[in-house]
Amino acid sequence: MEGPIVRMIVGLGNPGRAYTHTRHNVGFDILDIFAKQHSIKIASRQARSLVGSMDFYGEQILLVKPQTFMNESGQSVGTLARKHNLDVGDVLVIYDDLDLPLGKIRIRMRGSSGGHKGMRSIISHLHSQDFPRIRIGIGRGGEAIDHVLSRFNRKDKEIMDVTLRQAADALDMILQEGIEAAMNKYNRAEE
Repeated sequence: MEGPIVRMIVGLGNPGRAYTHTRHNVGFDILDIFAKQHSIKIASRQARSLVGSMDFYGEQILLVKPQTFMNESGQSVGTLARKHNLDVGDVLVIYDDLDLPLGKIRIRMRGSSGGHKGMRSIISHLHSQDFPRIRIGIGRGGEAIDHVLSRFNRKDKEIMDVTLRQAADALDMILQEGIEAAMNKYNRAEE
């Protein structure tokens, strides 16, 4: 397997019913789809997160939904990484990106926060930006804070339903074939 071995998959979002299925919560939504496909419950509480685990060829992989608000996601991620003695490259984060067109998927081995406050928090708590991530394009519209906390309209939801399933499939590919294979398949140029 090429690239980092992922031992913790983190989906970013905000806790609470008011934020369910908003643009900022696509990380939660993808992790929920992936968990359902693998019959995993993300329900135990650890380090201010909801956590589930799966066995992947004898290795435990944690599925994590931080229950801090987005801007403090690093508290949970950093605590869990230390508790489970994970290297920074063993953590994969899935999150929304205003700077990507709606429905686009970008997988990277490392990178900056790109202005995303949840990612800034994680980078700060892991003391590194050298961890893989899946960015999901939510497009731009109006004031940034209002946009990320809004839900998708019917047309955008149709696009995103496909994207969320593809991102869950990308997670499977990363686990089975490595991150480079997933990057080659999902980081398509603009069509």
